[in-house]
Amino acid sequence: MIEAEGLTKYFDDFLAVDHIDLKVPQGQVLALLGKNGAGKTTTVRMLTSILRPSAGWARVAGFDVVNDAANVRGAVGVLTEHHGLYARMNSVEYLEFFGNLYRMKSVDARKRGDELLEMFGLAEARKKRLGEYSKGMRQKLALVRALLHDPAVLLLDEPTSAMDPESARLVRDAILTLRSSGRTILLCTHNLAEGEELADQVAIIQNGRIILHNTLENVKKTLLGPAEYEARLAGVLNGWQPNLPAGVTLQERGENWLRFRVDDPQTANPILLRSLIEQHLEVVTFQEIEHSLEMVFLGAVRQGEEAQE
Repeated sequence: MIEAEGLTKYFDDFLAVDHIDLKVPQGQVLALLGKNGAGKTTTVRMLTSILRPSAGWARVAGFDVVNDAANVRGAVGVLTEHHGLYARMNSVEYLEFFGNLYRMKSVDARKRGDELLEMFGLAEARKKRLGEYSKGMRQKLALVRALLHDPAVLLLDEPTSAMDPESARLVRDAILTLRSSGRTILLCTHNLAEGEELADQVAIIQNGRIILHNTLENVKKTLLGPAEYEARLAGVLNGWQPNLPAGVTLQERGENWLRFRVDDPQTANPILLRSLIEQHLEVVTFQEIEHSLEMVFLGAVRQGEEAQE
């Protein structure tokens, strides 16, 4: 549903986006990560036919972003950093106005708008002027606007910024529901925990170039190596010497804990646990040490910077 090949954008002599390739199938979420100025917003603007690429091509919902710009804009829902809310309107007027832009019938726009306002906890404020809305309320209304015409593709830039934890949770749940209903979503976020929860794929952009693009599981393996597991014990080790199965390496040890790196957990972990018990170690807990998306991101950026030196 989102495809790009060699997508490039120059602003005069400045190369903002440098020959990037993307492919996001229907029903998946791609988290596009990068520092400020890395090229995320420029990429989104090209994918929504707001900016014309300098080179390369992209298709969104089956439409070419240059030759079918009007169809692209009708097929996507966009949440941008700057919402463009009209302070003197109330939410009903605002959504009906955008429904007309999307060529929806007024009755359909009102019905859909009412459903979304209720879903995002804005129904009671539907008659308030938008200038009276808090930052979080404005963010939710901008997301409602993006969903109004029931788009097949969503491009979301920091969808939960300025929101309280309860509202952010509501929005994340909505994104998960949208994904499960077959929407294709590109998510730009600085909230790496959010990206980890929502994304099927991760792409990291640095200085306009994609330096890493794969499934979340694979990027963790690529940058951080095999899975790690920790065993907590009931007693102290007292000079214990390891006798470990193939594919298992002892990484660290403490007075009453052991940390292992495991190449193939599905096969090796049952053997490892049996081995520990046979060696008379009383295992209280055995759990994976999570490799976070933050670790992946920092590792990828560091590698990218070293490659440029």
